[in-house]
Amino acid sequence: MNIFIIEDEDMAARRLQKLISDCEPGAVISGRADGIESAVAWLKNHPQPDLIFMDIHLSDGSAFEIFSRFQVQSPVIFSTAYDQYAIQAFKHHTIDYLLKPVKVEELRQALAKYQRMTAAQTPDYQSLADLIPQVRAPRRFLIRSGSTMKVVDASEAAYYFSQNKITYLVATNGKRYAIDFTMDKLEQLLDPTTFFRINRQFIISVAAIREMHAHSKSRVKIVLSPSSEEEVVVSAERSPHFKRWLTNTDEDDFQADA
Repeated sequence: MNIFIIEDEDMAARRLQKLISDCEPGAVISGRADGIESAVAWLKNHPQPDLIFMDIHLSDGSAFEIFSRFQVQSPVIFSTAYDQYAIQAFKHHTIDYLLKPVKVEELRQALAKYQRMTAAQTPDYQSLADLIPQVRAPRRFLIRSGSTMKVVDASEAAYYFSQNKITYLVATNGKRYAIDFTMDKLEQLLDPTTFFRINRQFIISVAAIREMHAHSKSRVKIVLSPSSEEEVVVSAERSPHFKRWLTNTDEDDFQADA
């Protein structure tokens, strides 16, 4: 069994490698990467491994970015300190989701699950999602204003933003509604091909972008439609991912009108 480890913490990677060796003496660690760039580069230049162990928060961003840049065919076991990404993780060939610090017995069970799938030669990744509650993006939002309530269809959303710890949906007609979702939860649930979190305050749809301008430190300033009273700038950390999201390519070059 050839295993590829994607983990940016050296101590965690060494511990995981030892645990794998203890549980599966015949396993070979064929490579290790500490970030998105190094992981994609390794995958492009090597045969796909039998199994991938993957952390989520890497040195240069979220591991989910790897799946948008390379067609991963290998089954994946996530190993992370965060439990809030389980729903998103099970969309990507995931056979298990282990929380750090990884426990020996849980790792042994995950490896046994992989072995059973391999022996059956009929891995059904989709069915594994049934092991966790199915949470989907809301189709409608219930809006409360005093004693009155109304329903707003999610398809009306142009973008979402937070202000003073309140999350708002801004509809395509310019109306603004307070909703009972955090930005972190929305980021997990919304369709990533349509919506992108550009900074801590804004999640925008591609249809809401009216203009884009080059900004300092390789960032991008955005003019939204409907307009926002707040300045809207893609954070420096998210700018490279935003540019790839716009074009659905690996290209880093970006042209913006002055």
